[in-house]
Amino acid sequence: MTAVMETDLQTNRDVIVIGGAVTGASVAWWLTRFAPGLRVSVIERDPTYAKAATALSVASIRSQFSNPVNVEISRFGVKFLREFGAELHLDAGQGDLGLKENGYLFLGGSAEAPGVMAEIAAMHRGLGAQTQVLTPGEVAERWPWMQTGDLTAGSFGPRDEGWFDNMGLLGGFRTAARRAGVEFVKDEAVGLDLTGDRVTGVRLASGAVLGCGVVVNCAGTRAAQVLGWAGVALPVEPRKRTVFVIDAPNARHPDAPLVIDHQGYYMRPEQGGWITATVPQDDGPCDADDFEPDAHLFDEVIWPMLYQRSEGFDAVKVQRLWVGHYDYNTLDQNAVLGAVPGREGLYLACGFSGHGLQQSPAVGRGLAELIVHGGYRSLDLSELGMARVLEGRPFLERAIV
Repeated sequence: MTAVMETDLQTNRDVIVIGGAVTGASVAWWLTRFAPGLRVSVIERDPTYAKAATALSVASIRSQFSNPVNVEISRFGVKFLREFGAELHLDAGQGDLGLKENGYLFLGGSAEAPGVMAEIAAMHRGLGAQTQVLTPGEVAERWPWMQTGDLTAGSFGPRDEGWFDNMGLLGGFRTAARRAGVEFVKDEAVGLDLTGDRVTGVRLASGAVLGCGVVVNCAGTRAAQVLGWAGVALPVEPRKRTVFVIDAPNARHPDAPLVIDHQGYYMRPEQGGWITATVPQDDGPCDADDFEPDAHLFDEVIWPMLYQRSEGFDAVKVQRLWVGHYDYNTLDQNAVLGAVPGREGLYLACGFSGHGLQQSPAVGRGLAELIVHGGYRSLDLSELGMARVLEGRPFLERAIV
């Protein structure tokens, strides 16, 4: 008998997942794959997902992380995206996520960048990625529209990196999970019931109380609030990111990679134009319901940097803009995964700091393994566990975007 089903067969549910966007839906589907017949309910406050990080993401995936476990998460993720329809047994047309492998290009401008990039790229290649370190001249030769005078190196992933259909990924997980018997409940979790140190139920805004053996906290920017109901602090907060879609008629480069510029912005091609964003200088926590764009960031911050990289950005027009939120882990900008020490039956999948969408396939698999089998079986995610948070021991990632 699986570990989760041994907890209490008399409860209303075996597992309740709080948060039904891509991470929660992935966890739910993987649970039913490893334990068919498991009684799983997913609680989602807004099934339109209008303000979910999943829906508002720029939906990219990369192997270029500095931490091996993040690289391995992405290596599994990109393979899963390619085989998505077959993995989930979706109908024809539902499984193609339109993965566009233009690659990621990190541009470095410091004296240390060539050595650091070479070290990290060697680790990538050891894990199966194809990261290349380029000189400024090689960057200019490959993308002649770029100005490279300020560069010292570039790091490029020629395959297995790019962008894809975010809502297709979510929709596929939800469809497959429903077919496997997962219940998606439109309601809002407002509290946890505990018996001693064991989680026994979830209280809902509707007044209902759902008993359970396991709760998985996939609440994104509200994850700290959910964990607080169990008396445990979590250093995860909402951070606002304003994304701009621009038209630049003198800079049409549809085959360009997603560029992470050392100046402090990123950009990638999008339907004849570009998507671009930056981290605000005064970056800090925002209200979880604050979706007002910081429109000034384009003219005042991003545009001058774009023009410095390419004179083709001399004429630009903002076509639209939106705000998405990061569930930002202030300790080390890495996900917090797994069981909560001292709170039996309570698990976490949050704090992704902008990487949740691309990490959701591997994270869902890992959490399901931990819950059903009592331990990780495919990829060891224990370094991302809650223990480091409780000890104040950062598990640092250098390649944060």
